[in-house]
Amino acid sequence: MGLKTKHHEDNMRLLKTQINKIDESILDLQVILGKYHSSTVGEELHRATHQQTEQETVECILKQDKTAAAIVCSMKNHHAMLLSRLPITKDVLGIVATLGKVNDDNFSRLLAEYMGLETMLAIVCKTYGCVKALEEYDKYGSIDKNAGFHGLGPSIGRILNGRFLVICLENLRPYIGEFVADDPQRRLDLLKPRLPSGECPPGFLGFAVNMIYLDPKYLSCITANGHGLRETLFYGLLSHLQVYKTRAEMQLAMPSISDGAISLDGGIMKRTGLFSLGDREEVEVRFPINSGISNVPVNILETEEELKVLQWKKERLVEDMQREEALLNHAKILFSIKRQELLQHLTDSSRYMAQAQVQTGQN
Repeated sequence: MGLKTKHHEDNMRLLKTQINKIDESILDLQVILGKYHSSTVGEELHRATHQQTEQETVECILKQDKTAAAIVCSMKNHHAMLLSRLPITKDVLGIVATLGKVNDDNFSRLLAEYMGLETMLAIVCKTYGCVKALEEYDKYGSIDKNAGFHGLGPSIGRILNGRFLVICLENLRPYIGEFVADDPQRRLDLLKPRLPSGECPPGFLGFAVNMIYLDPKYLSCITANGHGLRETLFYGLLSHLQVYKTRAEMQLAMPSISDGAISLDGGIMKRTGLFSLGDREEVEVRFPINSGISNVPVNILETEEELKVLQWKKERLVEDMQREEALLNHAKILFSIKRQELLQHLTDSSRYMAQAQVQTGQN
């Protein structure tokens, strides 16, 4: 039992040493990034431009009254610090519509129509624990209106009615293939569709999952397994959805379409054999428009990615250390119990021997 306690103590010391080394590396990288950001305003201007387009999307979400998405955006606008600390919201990453950007307004409208308003307003959570915290139930299975988001909404002047979608990243089955080599956006290396003739269909523009621009902070290390949003959230929503220039070209490519397709002139094929016809629908909430490519130097982008990876590794080490601490405490409790049992046994044995000696003397 004592050896087991020592084993956990040694593990904790090792983990603490590793965490300290990572902390030093994180500090070095933060100094490098701090010097860069203090010496140039280029990135700040770039971010400001992006924030303007994102704000338009947020304003559209806030107009969706009595929705969970509006509660999240309202919290981010007015109570950002509280949002990151509350147990029910600390693992909420955001709303689907705010987690990606596209380069074209028409494509943004088309994607929103394909996905639908309910999905565009879906809350994205990192963990299932976060999902459970968003809504609680009483002993009869009814929703507890004083807990979770139902209780949070009224506290900030918003009411929640109806159902709402929640996407849990750790429960999604991620893309497990390769990524496009040397691509800073980590696009998925998906095989291009082929007609029976072996040629790529005319008018094919790409896969929708790769046509979404992601902020560098969402490209990796979002889940405990190190995955980013492209291979989890957007691959889960869009899979191999193909994009074509025209409806006619999309129809010609039908033999090579397996997971649906859309065309820039409004054609939508949800999946093989399922077509969406009629007038185009204007979905109120759409992806923001990516206003341009960042002029941040490659080495700075690489440093930011390295910093994010180190922070992710530190989080995993802290989790390991917490587990070791729990095991150590459990081992100490067992050791204490065994020690008390041994002392009690020795005391009882000593008392028995003393009584036996007294009886022997009397005889």
